[in-house]
Amino acid sequence: MSETNSGETRSDRTEEARKEGARKDMESMYRTDVQTHTSWGAPIMWDGIFQADLYDQTHRTNRSSVALTVFAVGRYLDAYLGAFLNSSERHFMVGLPVRYYIFTDLPEKVPDLQLGPQRSLEIIRVEGHSRWQDISMARMKTIADTIESVIRHSSTHVFCMDVDQVFTARFGSEALGDLVALLHAWYYNLPKVLYTYDHNPQSSAFMVTGDFYYHAAVFGGSCASVKALAEVCYQGILRDMENGVEALWHDESHLNKYFWLHRPSKVLSPEYCWDPFIGQKSDIRVARLLWAPKNYKELRPNV
Repeated sequence: MSETNSGETRSDRTEEARKEGARKDMESMYRTDVQTHTSWGAPIMWDGIFQADLYDQTHRTNRSSVALTVFAVGRYLDAYLGAFLNSSERHFMVGLPVRYYIFTDLPEKVPDLQLGPQRSLEIIRVEGHSRWQDISMARMKTIADTIESVIRHSSTHVFCMDVDQVFTARFGSEALGDLVALLHAWYYNLPKVLYTYDHNPQSSAFMVTGDFYYHAAVFGGSCASVKALAEVCYQGILRDMENGVEALWHDESHLNKYFWLHRPSKVLSPEYCWDPFIGQKSDIRVARLLWAPKNYKELRPNV
C-alpha cells in the first residue's frame, strides 16, 4: 500500500474523506443564511456548521500536527509579530502540536514567547527587500523550500499567514484539509464582475473569471499540496519577471489562478480573516482572526 511523505496511506485518506462527507451532511443543516458548500462539494467553514470537539478528536487520533509560517520582515516585525504570536498561542490549533516558522531579516529582534505544551518555534533568516511587493512574491519560494527541507518531516499540515493579523477566537482543527483557501472579507458578498483578478493576458496570473476571490493572507493544507501551490505560484511570478510583467495583486493574483485550476478541498469563510473596518455583518457570528490596523506610510516606504 502506497504512502505519502508523512506516512499517510490511501486507505487513511479514503477513511478521512468518508468522515468528512458524514460531517458535511450533518453540519450543513445548521446554517441556511450562508453558502456552506462549493459547487464541487468542498465545505465552506462557518460558525454553526461544525462540531469542534468532533474535529479535535479526529485530528488527535490521526496525530495531526501543524506548521505555521509567517514572514516578519523589516518594520513589520516590531509592528505586528508579538501580537500575532501571543494571540496564536491562545487561539490557533489549541490541543495540537504546532511549530512556528518565523521568516525574518532581523532574527535578533524576534520577541520571547511563552510557548504552551507541544508548541515550538524556529527562526529562519531571509533576505530583506526594498519593495514590499518583492517580499510578498518571494515568500512562495521560501515556503516551498522550507516545506521540502524541514516542515514535511515533522508536520502533517501547514498554514501560511500574513503577520499583520491578530487571533481573537478559535482557529482550530476544523480548518485543516488537503488544500485550504480563504474567502476574502471584502469580496465574498460581491458579484463576480467586481472580483479583482489579473486581467492582463501577458501575466501568468491572467484570469477572466473564477469561483471566488481568495485572500493570500491565509492559505494552507497538507505539506505536499501547499508545496505544490507555492512552487507553481513562484514559477508564474518568475515568468512574469522575465516578461517584464507584475501581477495586479502580486502573489495573491497567482494564488487565485492556482485555486481556479486546482480547486481547494476546503474553503474558510471570512470569519477566519475579518477586517473590522467593514463593520458588523449578520453572517459573521465569530471573527476568528482580525486584520490589524495598517499604517502603510510607516510600514511601506515605497507604497
